[in-house]
Amino acid sequence: MKIGVLDIQGSVEEHFASLQKLKGVEAVLVKKIADLKDVRGLIIPGGESTTIGKLLRRFGLAEEIGKRFADGKLAIWGTCAGAILIAREIVGREQADSLKLMDITVERNAYGRQLDSFETELDFDFGSDGVQKIPAVFIRAPRISKVAKKAEILAKYDGEIVSVRDGKLLATTFHPEMTDDLRVHQYFANMC
Repeated sequence: MKIGVLDIQGSVEEHFASLQKLKGVEAVLVKKIADLKDVRGLIIPGGESTTIGKLLRRFGLAEEIGKRFADGKLAIWGTCAGAILIAREIVGREQADSLKLMDITVERNAYGRQLDSFETELDFDFGSDGVQKIPAVFIRAPRISKVAKKAEILAKYDGEIVSVRDGKLLATTFHPEMTDDLRVHQYFANMC
């Protein structure tokens, strides 16, 4: 099964390396529309959401990603900036470059600046595999302040929502790819 990592900007290499360690997964880099061929899952990595959003539009990827998702052919995981890009509503900035796929509200840089980055452990709900502790890295992380009723809250930090799943959409405001733990990557692969 092919899972792509959007290769425009951000923590691309880390996600790619994590995917390469999963059995049955062929990791591919997605820079242009043709790279989406036969891709069943797409990770939109952390980075700078405004830059990634503008480049998605410039390269024609935004429309194609939205179309493939609407057709049920693509699962999407947004980490940090990627979570911002898949959100329907973004607090504190213009939304023109958001893909507006997931019915969540996200607040950018909710945990502070780069200097305020931190590592912690979270209880993550893996569904049938139960709730498990995972390592989590927060870097200029957004906060999920509102979630549609049909969405599942998978993890919280200090009472704040940091991971949500809604069907074939997954959002994490932290960076699982910055750890050696592959469980969230495997969880996403199982969604595809």
